[in-house]
Amino acid sequence: MAPLAGDFSLLRGEPPLEYLARANQLQAQGKDMVRFEIGQPDFDTPENVKNVAREALKEGFTHYVPSLGIPELIEAIRDDIEKTRGFRPDKKQVMVLPGAKPGIFFGLMTTVAMGDEVIYQNPFYFQYDSLIGYMGARKVEIPLYEKDEFRVTPEQIQEKITGDTKLILLNSPQNPTGGVLKKGDVEAIAEMAEENDAYILSDEIYSKMLYDGEKHHSPAYLDQCRERTIIVDGFSKAYSMTGWRLGYMIAPEEIIHKTHNLFADVASCTTSFVQKGGVEALKNGQGFVDHIMEHFTRRREAVVKGLNEVPGFSCIYPKGAFYAFPNIKETGMSSEELANHMIQEGVCLLPGTAFGSQGEGYLRLSYARSVEEINKGIEKMKTAMEKVL
Repeated sequence: MAPLAGDFSLLRGEPPLEYLARANQLQAQGKDMVRFEIGQPDFDTPENVKNVAREALKEGFTHYVPSLGIPELIEAIRDDIEKTRGFRPDKKQVMVLPGAKPGIFFGLMTTVAMGDEVIYQNPFYFQYDSLIGYMGARKVEIPLYEKDEFRVTPEQIQEKITGDTKLILLNSPQNPTGGVLKKGDVEAIAEMAEENDAYILSDEIYSKMLYDGEKHHSPAYLDQCRERTIIVDGFSKAYSMTGWRLGYMIAPEEIIHKTHNLFADVASCTTSFVQKGGVEALKNGQGFVDHIMEHFTRRREAVVKGLNEVPGFSCIYPKGAFYAFPNIKETGMSSEELANHMIQEGVCLLPGTAFGSQGEGYLRLSYARSVEEINKGIEKMKTAMEKVL
């Protein structure tokens, strides 16, 4: 029997918080910890963005604003989508939200009913699996493989898609693996969704964070979000604005209308002065993005090189985001066993299984840390492995 939609027992919460709490406790006891568990840039929000928000506060921009978002931010989002995705959405296709995560929630809520099939990748960002289960939809997981650089392939989706498939959930660049979809893959998946009358929910929160000349390709190229594609993006990662809680959806008007009604009932609007900061980030933030990506490029090199020197570890280069997903199968330990061992040795990271069954045999590290801190963590990991191998 299918679970009831709205079954709270099926919500998973955030696995990283468990490890964060344990690391905090060990630190409070005097343990020297290197932290790789949380996907949060360690850079401060750009000063110009903070200044604009401060000025908005001084000017009294602290009251209700339209539920869809302030006009200036909607225009800035339309400009950015045109520049980065190649089409300009209508105003009625844009909705501002308090973070990208609500976009995933509303994208699922407005398209999927109990019993519908949802195709998504394993390993996955844990919110996907949690919400799909909560809604009583049928989970159709597609395994990601290291040999494919952790990219889902059109052939895999073709094998799984049926007349009951209501939505395909994509995430590129991907959390937790850093995998990035190729242009041909994205186009084939978009065409497949059209042929099967399925929605695509595309989580593009890391779209500005790419390496080695990789380009971001959105499935919205085919319908420009007018019929079946929903883009979710935000400001947390590329602009180091995690605590600001600011994101947005680009979607067919019908989906935006439904989301607007739901959101107005739940929260009225996204915080007014925060939206002013979002306008500034989109208009004048590219220099900041370039700056932090120079640092992340050096950090990626340090973490991958270092992980490949840890006994029993091997690691391929992620193509996007700021996560490494090392293979630890040669250690003979499970992902959870090794993550637990590492935290006792002063390194906090996550077992791959926090992101689904396909994560067994892997760990996830967020390299949103200085090169010096990364190197320190690598040395701790080498020492830790010498104790068990």
